[in-house]
Amino acid sequence: MRELVKIFKALSDSNRIRILKMLEVRPLTVCEITRVLNLATSTVSKHLSLLRDVDLILDSKDGKWVIYRLNQSKKDKYVSQLLPLINEWVDDDPQVREDQKEISESDRESACNI
Repeated sequence: MRELVKIFKALSDSNRIRILKMLEVRPLTVCEITRVLNLATSTVSKHLSLLRDVDLILDSKDGKWVIYRLNQSKKDKYVSQLLPLINEWVDDDPQVREDQKEISESDRESACNI
């Protein structure tokens, strides 16, 4: 039960839900997420760390970037059952739709000022 409680605590913040919904569009870097959320990089990194700690997201290194993506693995029963539900939830939220639109129309180089 402890693992499930940790997952729900990680989901108890609207910015973390927004991050998960953005990651439905495509894998993202910290700077891309920071730009959309308009938060400090350290704050976004903390949100990502919490989501990663409960296996909702995974990260991988790509050159100078760390890329975050949803965990599509079926190994964790809670994550594999919750992520499809989150995918269906809050799609009608105006902020989520705006976030997803911004992510789909932006590119990593411009978002990260490269």
